[in-house]
Amino acid sequence: MRLPAAERRAQLLKTAVDVFAANGFHDTSMNVIAEAAGVTKPVLYQHFASKRALYLALLAELGDELRQTIAKATADAPGPRQQIEYGFVAYFTYVEGNANAFRVLFGAGTRRDEEFAEAVQQVEDSIAELAAELIDVDGLSLERRRLLGNGIVGLAEGACRYWLANAVEVDATTLATEVSWLAWAGLRGIRSEVGTPSPTR
Repeated sequence: MRLPAAERRAQLLKTAVDVFAANGFHDTSMNVIAEAAGVTKPVLYQHFASKRALYLALLAELGDELRQTIAKATADAPGPRQQIEYGFVAYFTYVEGNANAFRVLFGAGTRRDEEFAEAVQQVEDSIAELAAELIDVDGLSLERRRLLGNGIVGLAEGACRYWLANAVEVDATTLATEVSWLAWAGLRGIRSEVGTPSPTR
């Protein structure tokens, strides 16, 4: 069936997520992706000039999707404690429903390629910047908040990596709540360290 260009591109990216997650970048061919998407190889090349271009577009798309999911969730939170919790819930819920997207974004194969690793770093930086904006500690510099934001991103990413790799039986909301408690306890300690009274939960 002939689809509008934007819909076809979205369909190809969605198919590519599953194929790359199953086989990795190097062991996946454009022929395999085209076949899985139900299109001819020339149609695939109409949208992406090469397999590398497709993969980079996929990383950008998934990263933006994850960041927007977190931003939307935290925007509706009534306070700092809830912002942290809602952010983790959004992150873990996204991963629970899009495990292959997480594997493509943060898998070892992506890290081994310099260009791909740089693209993923941009994703992590954008999410860390979002997390830094949620850290409400009087007297803490922007650079320190960004540093802690990267720590929060690492906490979420590391927990998800273990969760998926070991098929731990816990739902996204429960995991997110427990990890957010861990993060919030640490932030409360920092507030006390810089002389700001810790807020009530």
